[in-house]
Amino acid sequence: MNQYCKPYKGRIFPVNPNANKVLGLKCYKSILDIENSVDVAVIAIPAKLVKQAMQECAKKKIKVAIIISAGFGELNDDGKKLQQEIVEIAKKAGIRVVGPNCLGVIRTKNQMNASFAPSMPPKGSIAFISQSGALADSIIDWALRDRYGFSTVVSFGNSADLDASDFLEWLADDKETKAIAMYIEGIRDGRKFMRIARKASQKKPIVIIKAGKTESGQKAVSSHTGSLAGGYRVYEAAFKQSGIIIADTVEELFDIAKALADQPALRQNSIAIITNGGGAGVLTADYCEELGVRLAELRPETIRKLESSGKMHPAYSRRNPLDIVGDALPERYKVAVDTLLSEKYIGGLIMLQTLQTMTDPIADAKIVIDAHRKYPLKPVICVYMGGKFSLEGIRYLEEHCIPDYNDPYKAARAMKALLEYGSIRKGKIGPIKCE
Repeated sequence: MNQYCKPYKGRIFPVNPNANKVLGLKCYKSILDIENSVDVAVIAIPAKLVKQAMQECAKKKIKVAIIISAGFGELNDDGKKLQQEIVEIAKKAGIRVVGPNCLGVIRTKNQMNASFAPSMPPKGSIAFISQSGALADSIIDWALRDRYGFSTVVSFGNSADLDASDFLEWLADDKETKAIAMYIEGIRDGRKFMRIARKASQKKPIVIIKAGKTESGQKAVSSHTGSLAGGYRVYEAAFKQSGIIIADTVEELFDIAKALADQPALRQNSIAIITNGGGAGVLTADYCEELGVRLAELRPETIRKLESSGKMHPAYSRRNPLDIVGDALPERYKVAVDTLLSEKYIGGLIMLQTLQTMTDPIADAKIVIDAHRKYPLKPVICVYMGGKFSLEGIRYLEEHCIPDYNDPYKAARAMKALLEYGSIRKGKIGPIKCE
């Protein structure tokens, strides 16, 4: 059990014909031997025994079956036949099925780990829907190390019954979820998916990574979950029409999701960059331009405000990116951040900090957090370019819902996603409450 785990508050009934107790809990020979009612059955037994288990679940009148077991539609024709037989039993009994060939479902709000994962991720506001169980499991391990929070993790595998569309529809109205990240290999019903995604993307941001872009990838998808990958360009067009933001890598998927969950959409394509290191500012400007994120041209009255503060270094840049020079103390950052965010023609801010001898990462973080509270409709993203001596400041930022990235490109890409979501919602989005 990790530091984020708390005991599950519901009741658990182990079922195994070869055991009397499992982890100190009474073990039953069959689900039919359990005296209490059962809501969810997690099935992790050889594929050939799943059909009988599902028949018993039907008699027990459970509501949901999560089938972890592999060896079904992804394997061969016999597996497809067995999978269909199991689904037919479930449908007749009114049972909804997750899987087979999946990791399962994790819900951090009530500490429910109905999955094959050995641990729970930290509680957060991002939901992850994954067609790959192994990928989801690895993401959980990474999340524990980096304190990346999830509201829900769902691995649906072969999607014999419930599929990505069903989970997307549920999470669109889930109060615990602010942003949805998805890993998809194939979609069974494209019309259904687009219909649900269009509605869901108007409620909260969705970011997706699609596997099977190439011929080799499409062959791998077929043997992995038995999905038909289809042409990537078709999927790409469908995602864009549905208001979904597309990520190119797994790391980018979660970088973008973090910004979308924690920051408001960028309402106007006009941002500012503040840096205490010229090179970092130049790189960020390059990346923003390449991604279509525009830098505002600082107006003369803005420059006058900065200079009248008496806090600017004589050699500061007087343009965007605003280089406030390497010896910048917190009060200089405060003037720069407050002044630029107060300007109506500036829609958002990327704040960079390179570590110098006099740099105060925590004090700088507090300045950013206070300024964002004053201007909650403007997204703010940080880039603390450091390691050991910046860590405490980074953690303080992220505890207060200010996303921080270790690379200027990641910050520019995150701001691009906020601009995309602003276009999707057409400005119809207010400030995001940090919890």
